[in-house]
Amino acid sequence: MSVITKTKPPSSETKDLGKPVVRDSFTSKLGVIFATLGSAVGLGNIWKFPSMTGANGGAAFIIIYLLCTLLVSVPVMITELMLGRTARANAITTYRNLSPKKSQPWWLIGVSGVVAAFLILAFYTVVAGWVFAYVGKAITGNVLSTNPEVTSQVFSRLVTSPWESLIWQWIVLIWISFVIILGVSKGIEGLTKRLMPALFVILLIVCVRSLTLPGAMEGVRFLFKPDFSRITPGVILMAMGLAFFKLSVGMGTMTAYGSYYRDDQDIPGSALRVMLADLSVSILAGLAIFPAVFAFGFKPDAGPSLLFITIPAVFASMPFGQFFLILFCILASIAATGAMLSLFEVPVSFLAERTKLNRTGATIVTFLALAAVGATAALSNSILADVKVAGKTFFDLYDFISSNLLMPIGGFFLAVFAGWVWKFPKIQEQLSNHGDLKNRGIIRVYYFIVRYVAPALILLVMLNGLGIVNW
Repeated sequence: MSVITKTKPPSSETKDLGKPVVRDSFTSKLGVIFATLGSAVGLGNIWKFPSMTGANGGAAFIIIYLLCTLLVSVPVMITELMLGRTARANAITTYRNLSPKKSQPWWLIGVSGVVAAFLILAFYTVVAGWVFAYVGKAITGNVLSTNPEVTSQVFSRLVTSPWESLIWQWIVLIWISFVIILGVSKGIEGLTKRLMPALFVILLIVCVRSLTLPGAMEGVRFLFKPDFSRITPGVILMAMGLAFFKLSVGMGTMTAYGSYYRDDQDIPGSALRVMLADLSVSILAGLAIFPAVFAFGFKPDAGPSLLFITIPAVFASMPFGQFFLILFCILASIAATGAMLSLFEVPVSFLAERTKLNRTGATIVTFLALAAVGATAALSNSILADVKVAGKTFFDLYDFISSNLLMPIGGFFLAVFAGWVWKFPKIQEQLSNHGDLKNRGIIRVYYFIVRYVAPALILLVMLNGLGIVNW
């Protein structure tokens, strides 16, 4: 396996920046897959996907979700990775340099991605802080109780404690900043190559334990027996929005990671492998959760509280429950870390390439900005609970702006840019690796979807998120 350790950006980028730049890059094909998978796999797999599956028909929802990823998320992911690798630049410079005319504002796609990544981190680091805190609570046994009311009180004390929420958020930010400063190959790639296999191993261990519980097969049937009577247009739009969010598209992360891709990387193949691996993690998470939930008589559709209230009570009900709860909390922490690394890289790469800051300086500035803005999200359940903008707490506001506005807008214009501005000849050249890959059929299917199907479906997601279309 050949190794590429440094990649110089095109001269257009160097000229645009006014300073020479030597960019780090991923060093192996396997490293590319693990890093991209680390971005796609997040708390959505461990928290949101199981809870939404439980509330919307089990396997029927999974089937709809899979179709949505193929028609929306994967095409947009391929687009971001392709454009990022072509430009070898940060999210904003990528679209500025690839625009047919410099006067055209396609660079605003990059701005949308940078802002979305920053706002997502502002509230995502809060949730990640809760997850990290639960590792300690699982080790000490503070959260172990078979009574959901007790586990609910533990969680409530955590989220309503101003200092506890802030401190855990800062711990998360310091941890991610340290890895980002190490660089793309030594930091992001080096860590995700270790974390992703560990995540799968832990998931399999917890799955085996969950599946061997008496009554566990009820949870398996819940996941794999489709109930299409539960599928409504609203559920389809919900699955589409989940697929869009979970695969980290429309927020600049895949553009940034694509800029570190090797020249010989098969982008369509990599995107499909990441999608399948991400789906596998989600299903394994469901198998780790639902059989145990059913075995001990808990509700499968507990919503977001599934992770912090129901799961501790479930594990406390089984032999060696503390051990498996510790494993599960570590698993969730790993998932959160991979996602946060890709989000953090978006503003850092922009600052490092568009200002006089080096990578360390850009990371410190991003850390300080997130500590300040993120604090308002961390305090949304305590001293800032009554401070609302447009009827939303800061936590919910950042979530709404990023998930319902910026990500769909960015994804929509990404599809339009690829399908209607770049068009087939350039796409064929880039996705075939200048003719080295014989994948013309796959490229044609991708081109049709990204040109016609994905923009229409993304528009529906955005209108639904804004409440304009409400089925």
